[in-house]
Amino acid sequence: MLVIISCLLITKILNNNFMTGSIKLTMALLALAAFAGCSKNPTYLQDQPGNNSSSQTQQNLNSELKPEAIVFKAAGDNAGITPTLEEFRNLLGTLHVTPSTTGGFREGRREINWDAVPDALTNNNLFPGTFFGSSDPALPDGRKRGLICMTPGDGFSISDTVFSFINGNYKDQFKTFSPKKTFIAVGSNITDNFFKVPGTDIEATVQGFGVVFSGVNNASSTSLEFYNGNRLLGSFKVPNTGNNNPAGFSFLGVYFPNEKVSRVRIFSGSAPLSSTQNDLTDGGGEDLVIMDDFIYSEPQH
Repeated sequence: MLVIISCLLITKILNNNFMTGSIKLTMALLALAAFAGCSKNPTYLQDQPGNNSSSQTQQNLNSELKPEAIVFKAAGDNAGITPTLEEFRNLLGTLHVTPSTTGGFREGRREINWDAVPDALTNNNLFPGTFFGSSDPALPDGRKRGLICMTPGDGFSISDTVFSFINGNYKDQFKTFSPKKTFIAVGSNITDNFFKVPGTDIEATVQGFGVVFSGVNNASSTSLEFYNGNRLLGSFKVPNTGNNNPAGFSFLGVYFPNEKVSRVRIFSGSAPLSSTQNDLTDGGGEDLVIMDDFIYSEPQH
């Protein structure tokens, strides 16, 4: 009975947009008690493969009695992932579209769907990773979302043709979740995300970060890594849609109630897109993946 009541409480809490910091912490504590019985179980860092020390786990539970991370994940079509995405949004809180005039909002979320990127930076390799991290007062508020992207590759690209300008076969391999522009790193499958207080050059951290992907067919090709400085907080696999749904969507969002995240590394697929590389569902040897919406908690100083 306690498990059932706890699950109902969690669902109710997640569906309220006015969540305060204390309610978030209460939800996290309730989730720990109920995760064995909920139909949509959060996943916790202590559940990740490689932690085989039951005594250490018990010690952590006895001393802290709190989860280290709450994971939201879903795969399927647009309608299939939307409820999980909405739960993650509700947990993060109110969507902010302008910088704070008092040095940053203390709660809420930011979103990027790439559709505001101008045509001059679309369907080419010219998109700058600092585009949504501007502190220039002369630029519009839409450019001030506190996100800085970096890659070991050659840069970034935005497309409104699911990158068929790179390879014509891609038009059947990918879809757009929030039409119609999507995002990739060029020459690499790695994107590192850092944070600023929106509208400033002040370094910041977040507590939650999530991404919508298209084309995740392999269960091990795509993942998110979360760091506090150089300390790895956890690595989480993105759910796959399988080879029978090559253009399906996947969503993964992770929230840390008691940690600060300074960097999120995205591994999108097993190889970068290129003119000579087809997806494994189209006769290629690699699982190619593109990214759509980014959702993250308000960056805090």
